[in-house]
Amino acid sequence: MGQHGCGLMTDLATPWLCRDCLADGISAMINQCPECGSWQLLKHAELRELAIAHVDCDAFYAAIEKRDQPKLADKPVIIGGGKRGVVATACYVARIHGVRSAMPMFKALQLCPDAVVIPPRMDAYKVAGYAIRELMLTLTPQVEPLSIDEAFMDLSGTEALHQKYPAASMVELAKRIKSEVGITVSIGLSGTKSLAKMASDMDKPKGFHIIGMADAAEMLAPLPVSTLYGTGKVLTKKLNTAGIKTCGDLARANPELIIKLAGSNARTLQQLAAGIDPRPVTPDRPAKSISSETTFETDISDLEILAAILEELCDKVAKRLKTAELSGRTVMLKLKSDKHQLLTRSRTLSDPTRLSKRIFETGLLMLKDEIAADRNWRLIGIGVEQLDHAEHADPMNLADPDLGRIIALQDTVDGLRDKHGKAAIVTGRQFARKPKDNQ
Repeated sequence: MGQHGCGLMTDLATPWLCRDCLADGISAMINQCPECGSWQLLKHAELRELAIAHVDCDAFYAAIEKRDQPKLADKPVIIGGGKRGVVATACYVARIHGVRSAMPMFKALQLCPDAVVIPPRMDAYKVAGYAIRELMLTLTPQVEPLSIDEAFMDLSGTEALHQKYPAASMVELAKRIKSEVGITVSIGLSGTKSLAKMASDMDKPKGFHIIGMADAAEMLAPLPVSTLYGTGKVLTKKLNTAGIKTCGDLARANPELIIKLAGSNARTLQQLAAGIDPRPVTPDRPAKSISSETTFETDISDLEILAAILEELCDKVAKRLKTAELSGRTVMLKLKSDKHQLLTRSRTLSDPTRLSKRIFETGLLMLKDEIAADRNWRLIGIGVEQLDHAEHADPMNLADPDLGRIIALQDTVDGLRDKHGKAAIVTGRQFARKPKDNQ
């Protein structure tokens, strides 16, 4: 990982930056840092100009587990549910054996039988994710989170503030994340979001890759169209059938043909294929929904057992709403049958809510309608959408005189669980009926 970049290296004077000591300079021929002897050099003609970065944590969940359990450092680690679940993420040791995210757990264990399987600890991952986000925000307010473990950053105009150009700031950020959070990240740097994202995928783990704007179109031209964001399997097949197999083919194609194949997304795709992406980094993208789900070790058809699990999931959703100071108007139920058929149902409430009881009662009504079909289920989930501010939640209603008591009770229960753990208070339904499942 000494040479990182897709730049044109024919210039007699190419800017370089050491990822270890942050020394930099301009040289025609250099592969080793003259200051510290490191081979970890970034070299690119546009090194000091590019300002759009994509930061992606390396095997994030597994990295947090290895950080917290050093004895796992060299072992294959898989984060996910039991044998009926799927892989949330796998460390790079497990990936060598072919384990991938979203793979069924039974298949992952066939490929890597010695793997250590760990259930997700979302609270720990969120703490680490928020800490990384705070470090990003020390460099620029222009941070656009994509998930808990990746984000875009726009460092345009920050050189005067930090006394270093964006690439140097990003090298320093990676070092701070390693030092303060205890995990590694891969960074892509370019002039657009799509190219920065592509760059971060090209050098993992612990990578820093650069794609310059001058050579973007040339670099993209031979790559398959599936490389581009927004080209799923169906669209890729349509394009390939029409003879459009590479990004170069797509960029040069007749726009009318691409409109027939890709619809309203045609112009954007052709721009991306040519290395053009006008989308700005947009900070603080609002959440569209808040939900929780679980996959069972064995299929379940019993309504009482499903209701107990649903009630606990509703508690989680209500807690997340409260933490985010949000409420939701539409309740969504998600079920997956033993034949992997996915079913979703939703009901919209008269007012937004943040109460577990209201979410559960609405979800239970939908669940009862489906249980009548006498099917076996392997997954259940509950969530809310049409999010609103918490202050608009659960207005007092003369038709429901117990509402104030219910709100006070949930706040009390939340306080006790925060202090003593979520198992401190469970309902009779949860205590008596909930089986061993894969949370």
